[in-house]
Amino acid sequence: MVFTDIIGFTEFTAMRGDEDALRLVARHEATVRDALPVEGRLVKDLGDGFLLWFPDACTALDTMLRLQDALESETPEQEWPLWMRVGVHWGRPLRRGNDIIGHDVNLAARIVDVAGPGEVLVSDACVGRVADGLPEVCFEELGPVAMKGLPEPVGLYRAAWARNLTRAPGTAERLQPGCAH
Repeated sequence: MVFTDIIGFTEFTAMRGDEDALRLVARHEATVRDALPVEGRLVKDLGDGFLLWFPDACTALDTMLRLQDALESETPEQEWPLWMRVGVHWGRPLRRGNDIIGHDVNLAARIVDVAGPGEVLVSDACVGRVADGLPEVCFEELGPVAMKGLPEPVGLYRAAWARNLTRAPGTAERLQPGCAH
């Protein structure tokens, strides 16, 4: 499961007005739909974000990293930037009509709340499923994170393309591409 969320949407709406907010949401939806592979599914529109479903963790993560790249490359050309954060978790949601629900969906929703602008955060369960399936992706361990409503902290990682990472002295050590430690 994947949740996306536009950063600063409430403030944007207050400053720019509802018409500009509507255009921003339409742009977000078009960008997400363009990035969504045939096997992926937009489950639910959440106003300034989406709940997405993918058949496997590799497809979900690859799609979200590519989506962040697309947003970053189009931002300089736009009147206003579209900053998005992403939370990815792998689990077994329950189907309810066309919707999905359950603990794993709730967990993905909490992960997106922790993410910052432009970040793709993933659970340890997702990293375990990706394993060596995406050797061009690196994971930076953020540690166990306590989240509202969850009885135990959840292991979180920041995912990024290996080509985008540079290691400065004193920064956290990044896991090797595709490493699922």
